[in-house]
Amino acid sequence: MADVTVAVIGGDGIGPEVTAQACKALRAGAERAGLTVDLLDVDVGARRYLATGEVLPDAVLEELRGVDAILLGAIGAPEVPPGVLERGLLLRLRFAFDQYVNLRPITLLPGVTSPVRDLEPSDCDLMVVRENTEGLYAGAGGTSHHGSPGETAVETSINTRHGIERVARFAADLAVRRAGRLTLCHKTNVLTHAGGLWHRITEAVASEAGLTLDYAHVDALCLHLVQDPGRFDVVVTDNLFGDIITDLGAAVQGGLGYAASGNLNPDGTAPSMFEPVHGSAPDIAGTGSASPVAAVLSVTLLLEHLGQPEAAAAVQRAAASVVPLLGPDQPSTEALGDRIAEAVATG
Repeated sequence: MADVTVAVIGGDGIGPEVTAQACKALRAGAERAGLTVDLLDVDVGARRYLATGEVLPDAVLEELRGVDAILLGAIGAPEVPPGVLERGLLLRLRFAFDQYVNLRPITLLPGVTSPVRDLEPSDCDLMVVRENTEGLYAGAGGTSHHGSPGETAVETSINTRHGIERVARFAADLAVRRAGRLTLCHKTNVLTHAGGLWHRITEAVASEAGLTLDYAHVDALCLHLVQDPGRFDVVVTDNLFGDIITDLGAAVQGGLGYAASGNLNPDGTAPSMFEPVHGSAPDIAGTGSASPVAAVLSVTLLLEHLGQPEAAAAVQRAAASVVPLLGPDQPSTEALGDRIAEAVATG
């Protein structure tokens, strides 16, 4: 009987290719930790939607509820209208499994060249904790007078004390385990209602944890993230701002090919989901030219979540070890995956 069951959603485009290599790293890391892993293949994504009209059937959702974690490759295809898979699959999983923390490391790996001049790995090692189930992504709002000159669209940002407090506590706990620095990112000078609630709650949580809360408006944080990412250690923010600043952070760390993420249910009441954020890249699907590094780095977050920090560190070192090989003439996706798995096992 397996110690851990991980559902694998390869998805679309390069998703299945990079996920297959991430699974090799996961197996190698689990073996180091003395765990056996059962990988459960789950067929959802654009291919299934185009063939059947189904996005995430209830039966599949319930099957996923019983696993320990979910590893997702990528979803999306040009033939599928925008929002169908994003809301019907990704957001449904986040909401159904109460994955209220989106965790995004912004880490410059040794050997990676950042577009920020002279940036060194020691200058860029932070975590963004993004609230993942509320805000403007909660789906509240609507349209009226459709198609007329007076057509109106409203998106309502939902911010609750419960939702803010629990993500702030996660961020504060993380900051205590790291460098003891916590920054709230919002726009309190304009968004006075939601921003004020975020600031009051996060400040109280930080004080309770023995931390002094720093604050940055989202526009100022974007500037500082490029000029001096080392000023941040743990950043906590709302759903929309977190979505934006983490992609800027991905650029700072060398590109989406190095960007991993975790959608976490910290309470353990449902599985958490781990995925690279580079998208399905259908233009290079099947060419064997995709880098699996971001998918492998997502495995480090998965192993951390499962309480295996040593195995997670081994996987991260192994992913970093192939950085010198990346570029126009890099080995194939599968060859890179084999090298990473071997490095996990031996390093």
